[in-house]
Amino acid sequence: MKGLDLTLFFCIVVLYFVGVAFIYSAASGINVSGIGFARRQLIWGAVSILAFGAVLKIGYRRFLSWGYWIYGGILCCLLLVLLTGVVAKGAQSWFSFGGLRLQPSELGKISLALLLAKLSLYGKLETLSGFLKVWALSGCSLVLVLLQPDLGSALVYATMIFAALWTSGCRKRHFFSLIGLGLAMLPVGWHFLKEYQKQRLLVFVDPSLDPLGAGYNVIQSRIAVGSGSIWGKGFLQGTQSKLRFLPEPHTDFIFSVFSEECGFIGGVTVLAIFSLLFWRTISIAIKTKDKQAKVMIAALTAWLWFQVFECVGMSMGLLPVTGLPLPLLSYGGSALVATSAALGLIASVGMTDEMERQTFER
Repeated sequence: MKGLDLTLFFCIVVLYFVGVAFIYSAASGINVSGIGFARRQLIWGAVSILAFGAVLKIGYRRFLSWGYWIYGGILCCLLLVLLTGVVAKGAQSWFSFGGLRLQPSELGKISLALLLAKLSLYGKLETLSGFLKVWALSGCSLVLVLLQPDLGSALVYATMIFAALWTSGCRKRHFFSLIGLGLAMLPVGWHFLKEYQKQRLLVFVDPSLDPLGAGYNVIQSRIAVGSGSIWGKGFLQGTQSKLRFLPEPHTDFIFSVFSEECGFIGGVTVLAIFSLLFWRTISIAIKTKDKQAKVMIAALTAWLWFQVFECVGMSMGLLPVTGLPLPLLSYGGSALVATSAALGLIASVGMTDEMERQTFER
């Protein structure tokens, strides 16, 4: 553990335990106890600690050397889940092993970051052909996730690719050309969306279009966030989740529950802790001289940042509902383990640099 970024580790631990507390609160209601959800999240937390420690022990360089193999294995899993996976929330994204469910697209985010880091070293990304090759290879996982269909995770994958390419030094005109092409294709892409996805986008513009259907989540979430006022109603005192007005309070809308019970001050505090966490990850990326590590951290940070941005935005009705979990806070084993492993990779870069610096100084 020598050389571990203690500020980063502190942020991870605080956010995780805040998440456990509010998973318990969110799942508690009339004649319902949230202790079961909190207990399972604690068990997944123990698994996540093992994952974090294992990544530190193995080291990020070894994971990078396995990057192509890991990415290939995840592609096979994403293909297999389309054939044998369990459908939940309109997407065929899960493997079911008895009472245990695993979502390969979460681990796919780590494999994508490793692939992008490898390609940054061997590909001539400043050229158009190199730029397109990266999109072709990394886009395979994005397409498989879209086929589930999981639009939220696909947006995370796209954000990771953009961040990695930008960090790798790709030409800006390639980025802007791709963005322009994407905007031009939006009318075509609309016809490929599922009906419930179209409804989510429409009620984002005007929730009153379907107040008891697709717009219900947005309306109730806004009420929860707004009713928290400055200081909140107090822990376990939120009415939107306790009276079951707020759907999926322990997963998608955990920030709404937190805001209702802790208010504006609590919400700002949690966002400040996330900001501190991202500051530490970016600082590690800036300090390292390893280009692959820089690109990997850029992709992993972009993933976590986008999910925080989206989850908080959709809780306040500022962004469409996508069903993405809030990192470290939302209930879910696959997401928690994947997030812990990703942060372990980032911490491993900082530890390796610190140990090498100390060795050099001796």
